[in-house]
Formats: sequence, C-alpha cells, structure tokens
Amino acid sequence: MSNSRRGLLAAGLAAAVVGSMGVVWTLNADADELPASEAPAAVTASADPAGDADAAAPSAGETAPADESAPADMTAPADVTPSDDVEPPVAAPAAQGGEFPEPPKVLPWGQRPSKLKRARAGANSRAVAAAGADAAPADTSGSLEPVPEYAPKGRNSRGGLLRKARTTVVPPAPPTRGAAAAAGDVYFHYAVGTQVADTDGSWANLSIAKPYLARGDFHTLTEIAVQSADGRQIVEVGWTVDRAVNGDDDPHLFVYYWKDRVPSCYNACGFTMYSSTVKPGDTLPVGTSKRFGIQHFDGVWWIAYDSEWIGYFPDRLWNGTYTRAGLTQWFGEVASATDQPCTDMGNSLPAGDLSAARIGSISMTNGPVPFPAVRTTSPYYSVQSMTDRTFRFGGSGAC
Repeated sequence: MSNSRRGLLAAGLAAAVVGSMGVVWTLNADADELPASEAPAAVTASADPAGDADAAAPSAGETAPADESAPADMTAPADVTPSDDVEPPVAAPAAQGGEFPEPPKVLPWGQRPSKLKRARAGANSRAVAAAGADAAPADTSGSLEPVPEYAPKGRNSRGGLLRKARTTVVPPAPPTRGAAAAAGDVYFHYAVGTQVADTDGSWANLSIAKPYLARGDFHTLTEIAVQSADGRQIVEVGWTVDRAVNGDDDPHLFVYYWKDRVPSCYNACGFTMYSSTVKPGDTLPVGTSKRFGIQHFDGVWWIAYDSEWIGYFPDRLWNGTYTRAGLTQWFGEVASATDQPCTDMGNSLPAGDLSAARIGSISMTNGPVPFPAVRTTSPYYSVQSMTDRTFRFGGSGAC
C-alpha cells in the first residue's frame, strides 16, 4: 500500500480519536518567539569512536565513513488554500487494534490540529511568505507521496559527532556559477543545544531563513533531533537548503531517521504520510518562525509542523526497541566540501547579533524542564543562550 495518507482509503469512517496531549512544561511560546521503498543511502554514518561492530557496512554506491570525534526575486503573491478545522476521517488507533495509528488529539504545543495554509504549487519561499501561507508544494504533480532523496546528513550526540564522511553525491552548482565540485569529502559543522532527558519527544520554534549555500557545498539546515540515550536511534524534522535534495536554494521541510547510526534518506525512507495538505520536501516561507515537533504516541514517532500532524515513523523501523527518547538536540548544521566553509548557517548573522536566527520556546513532552546546554563545533559559527528555552545561532562561515 502507498505511504500516502492511508486514511484517505477509509473515507466515510468515523474518526476514532483517543489520543491525548502529552504533558509539556509550557504550552505557549515565549512572547518573543511566537511565529509572526527503502534504498541504500548516499552517505553512511561513521562508527562510534569506540567502534561500531554492528553498523551496516557500505555497499556499492554508498560512501565510506570517515573520522568522527567525540564530544529570486519576489514573485507575485501565491494563491492560498483556505484553512479549516475539519479533521479528515481516520481508522481506529493501532493501540486499540485498528490498522493505522492515530495521532494525539492535540499537537505537542497544546493546539488542536487545523489545516495548513498552502500556497500555489511551485511558489518560491518569498512568495509563500508574501501569501501568508505555511508551505507550498515544490512541484505541480499534485502528489502527496514524498520523494526519497539521498544526500549527506550529519548527526551529533553525547558519545560522538559526525565531523567528516565520504560521499558519492556531487552537489549541483547554482546556475551561472560554474561546475560542481567532484564527489569526495563532506565536512559537518554544528551550533547545537543538547539536553539529556527521558521524554516522549520535543518541540520548538525554528527561524526559517534562506541562508547562502556556497558553490560545491551540500546543505545548510535547522532541525530538532530526538534520539535514544546512546544517540544510535534518531528521528529528525526541520528545514534545509540543499540543491541536491530540493533542486533550488529555498528552505524546504524535511524528515529523516537513523537506525544504529546508519543513515536512511530524506523525506520518504520509513516515513508514512498522514496530512493531506503538506508533505516533506515542500517549500517553506522565508523570514518566519514556525513550530516543529516530534512525539511518540500509539506505536509511532509523529512529526508535527505548524498546525498539522504531517506523518510518522513507525516503531517497527527499530524493531520496537526505540519508543522513548533519552537525548534531544536542536541545532543548525552546515555540510560543506571543505573544513573552511563559505556557507551561511541560520540567517547568516552570528549569535551575538540580536537579529540572528533562533531556536526558541524549547519544550519537552512528558519530560523535565528544558535547559539545553549550547555549544559550537566550528570556529566559523556561534551559539548564545538567551533564556533557558531559547538560543541564537549562526554565522557566515570562513569567507
């Protein structure tokens, strides 16, 4: 059966909503943070510093792990699809013997789901923002099936972080900027907040920007990563500027998962759609702040964006062993072709600038009071705490 929203096949069934809201320490954002089929991956995660004997070895076409160390002009406004509060019909929750899982009745931040505002298909990020929309389909196909994309992806945890890897992916150069760099090394740079805590997930407000992605570099992104305590199992959501994945320089919604520190692919590997409005890979509005969240419920890891549940990663991906987080991270990440990147992180401003990008209103679902420790792994990007729940981060790299 297609990974598209399976509830569409159950049209006419009554909704059986038995979800409940996870306990969150703060349901409302801080005032200053309110928003205005499986295939081998192209990059294979490195092993633990101590060695990862059970990690899958790269196959033909994959990349070999490298060293890892421990700790457009404005277009016309896009058409907007009106929002409504009508929830699509769904089957009975999996926890109650139904075929499909059912999300919590409210989003992680305490809001009842409502349909996102969607701009016209193909609108760029500035047009999406100008229309007051939450997202736009990246293409005009009308499909709600996410497309699997294989490209480098970094990770970090208490036990170690992925600093460098080998890749077969050649990042496309932007138009008129010359030939792309040859495939080879990829270097990862992070500005990150970390908290060790036993939780059902996390949510936060993420600034959405359009940072400059240098020629030959792979991506610049902002995300939430909910992990097992040892950092081996990970669910991620955020936005990314990545020409190889998205085909342009705009910020796009992405999801991702890891099993035993082995990467998968962007947007489609293991992911099942729930929303009938927006899917991973869609274009997001630049210059805004939106809520992103991950919550475990009814046998799956649910992904939330702004006002909808987008879809989920089922527990079976981890053989039912990863059902609660022990470590959560919120961070900016740059993947570059050199160890001196010219790519921007966040909105390009350093953390000391009051207008720098923010990760704010950090909250833990069924967990402790949020109090992330912040750090940077690169001399070219910075991070600075504002409150216990909000920090600024970013920079323009080495150039």
